[in-house]
Amino acid sequence: MALNLNNTELVMTAGLQSQFPTDGLLQIALSGRSNVGKSSLLNKLVGRKSLARVSGSPGKTITINFYRVDKKFYIVDLPGYGFAKRAPADKAKWSKLTDSYFTSGTMTAVAQLIDLKVGPTADDEMMLDFMNQSDIPYIIIATKADKLNVTNRKAALEELRANPLVREGCEIIPFSALDGTGKDEAMRAILALLEAAK
Repeated sequence: MALNLNNTELVMTAGLQSQFPTDGLLQIALSGRSNVGKSSLLNKLVGRKSLARVSGSPGKTITINFYRVDKKFYIVDLPGYGFAKRAPADKAKWSKLTDSYFTSGTMTAVAQLIDLKVGPTADDEMMLDFMNQSDIPYIIIATKADKLNVTNRKAALEELRANPLVREGCEIIPFSALDGTGKDEAMRAILALLEAAK
């Protein structure tokens, strides 16, 4: 798929299911815990430094942001989960909004972000289990790969791949927003997921 990545725009910041786009374009959702690097990944993928705002206060955002890429598909930035300081009412709102997205029928596939240095948290594993049970197509993007040396990075990737909740054959891509490692591989994998869903 030939893409003009400069033609990427934020078309909707949705706080309600009724605001989700209904134009039929395929949608790849970015899922992960707060501060895992979803906005940084999105900015790096489309070559824009500040298209997606990188929050200084993780866990504050409770909206779903729809970025349309060259009028061909959406990259959907979901609010991060697992942020301990969020108020119970905010957590409930996050859960309701995110659940409504996953059950809306508009999502095509998921790019699940996991901090490679930290490894899968209990919330990450809950998400993987949910996607397995719901038969949702997904890839894993292992962020912050630059924080590990080559030996530790390899070991962390092997450990992640061996996690029983990671679907067999799931593509795992080490990624760094700092040096761009994995950028092209991540975009290729996203496009392959979308292509397979057509």
